[in-house]
Amino acid sequence: MNWGLRSYEKEILDQPGNSFVEIRQNLVELNIINQLLGGHAITIKGFKEIAGNRKSVSICEIGCGGGDNLAVVYRWAAKKGITVNCIGVDINEDCISYAKVQFPHAIYLVGDYREIILPWKPDIIFSSLFCHHFRNEELYEQLHWMNLNSGLGFFINDLHRHPFAYYAIMNLTAVFSKSKLVKNDAPLSVLRGFSREDWNVLLKEAGVPGAEIKWKWAFRWLITVGKELHAN
Repeated sequence: MNWGLRSYEKEILDQPGNSFVEIRQNLVELNIINQLLGGHAITIKGFKEIAGNRKSVSICEIGCGGGDNLAVVYRWAAKKGITVNCIGVDINEDCISYAKVQFPHAIYLVGDYREIILPWKPDIIFSSLFCHHFRNEELYEQLHWMNLNSGLGFFINDLHRHPFAYYAIMNLTAVFSKSKLVKNDAPLSVLRGFSREDWNVLLKEAGVPGAEIKWKWAFRWLITVGKELHAN
């Protein structure tokens, strides 16, 4: 296995023919994985770094899935007295249907993020476990889009391509998962994940300056791009 290069093998989730029941089980288990392995905590950290001390912030998640990341940010912020207006975008209508039930405190839009007309320019745009679904050349456009369409900045929470992460999640999902999507896609997602050098190249090619690349447990990257010129 060549750990120096990203895999472009398609995940089952990105292929047609998945039933709503299969997608729902996939989303339920991904939420649990994010809770147990610190993924949600990383998303909150990304939000805090860009939002700063503001008491009212609008956010947009592209590839929002079941809305659990939006829910985590919204509930954390509410405890801190911060008002958060949420937009969720996903190309999969089944994901949006599930999200509307699980976290109704958001405006949801079905479609390709590049073609969606947002109701307002969000302060923060973010994605979690979304970037690895794309080829590098597609990510240049995506990073540029996030930078262009966010007021304060954007952040990304995604996977570190590493042998330990691959074999650990493969064994964990083999034992505990009830989802064929999770069992196949979780380890494959790691192979489609990133090295630090990958991010350096991607951000440079996308023409996005001032990004911070931070490694987080468990085998995640947090990429933050803040725009000081837009600060209140």
